[in-house]
Amino acid sequence: MPGRRVLLGWLQTLVGAAVLAALVWKLGSGPFIDGIMAVDARAVAAAMVITLGTTLCCAWRWQLVARGLGQYLPFGPAVAAYYRSQFLNSVLPGGILGDIHRGVDQGSRDGNVGGGLRAVAWDRAAGQGVQLLLAVLVLTLLPSPLHRFGAVLAWIVLALAAALTALLLWPPSSGARWWARVLPAVASDLRHGLLTRRAAPGIVLASTGAVAGHTAIFLIAAGAAGATATAAQLLPLAMLVLLAMSVPASIAGWGPREGAAAWAFMAAGLGAAQGVSAAVVYGVLSLAACLPGAVVLLVAWLHRDRHRVPMRRGQGAAGGVRHG
Repeated sequence: MPGRRVLLGWLQTLVGAAVLAALVWKLGSGPFIDGIMAVDARAVAAAMVITLGTTLCCAWRWQLVARGLGQYLPFGPAVAAYYRSQFLNSVLPGGILGDIHRGVDQGSRDGNVGGGLRAVAWDRAAGQGVQLLLAVLVLTLLPSPLHRFGAVLAWIVLALAAALTALLLWPPSSGARWWARVLPAVASDLRHGLLTRRAAPGIVLASTGAVAGHTAIFLIAAGAAGATATAAQLLPLAMLVLLAMSVPASIAGWGPREGAAAWAFMAAGLGAAQGVSAAVVYGVLSLAACLPGAVVLLVAWLHRDRHRVPMRRGQGAAGGVRHG
């Protein structure tokens, strides 16, 4: 089992590396360098303010999900933990290790690591589900060369909705097979946790706010990279790129985002190089905006180290008494 996880982690990293290598081979390093050089202080400041709002939305959603699953999660620590997980996702391969750390840390505090991971998994799933639905609406309603792709996403949403409805109406009985054990638990979490009147509206609202914030940052990034298209023209492209970012196969978030941006901008007649530059600016802005998460990590490390020193000293003194 650990071997499979390591192999999966390497495959995720290799996919991201392969996408980046293909883009450099096809377009050269110019779009990447142009994107880095296009970042300025105003864009970074705007991204940090917007990311504060999106982090508050995400922390609220996580709190609602955890509460629906019977877990207690204070809002302040949830915000700090979310900043930390976003920073780790931005610097570690795969794009999900920060969320795993968030779930393990919260679960350890509650004495239920499995429950903590389950809450984080549903938090991510709820956010991506709302994001997918919003992408369908934008790609379907706004005129865009990607209009047909919206129809494909609409069929995916319908299939997922049908599967969830069937699961809620006819949950399988428990049995020896893994799916017979997991699916009833999934149905129970949905029915009693996420889809209740107390939780569902807030989860949808918080997810919508987070998607709006990420989209705004991408529009800022595209403008900084030199895109002359209007916001209405860029919005469908941004939604598609944001969906690609949710694919857990990247190098600290890099790879699928740049590949999707290159394809979407090329399809819209704006040029693949322009899309890569916009995605690079977005990546740099996102990393800068998540730096408060590094502060959270540093404070936690100093706090733990400060508590370990007296313990070691006490152990040494006790040891001296015993040997004396």
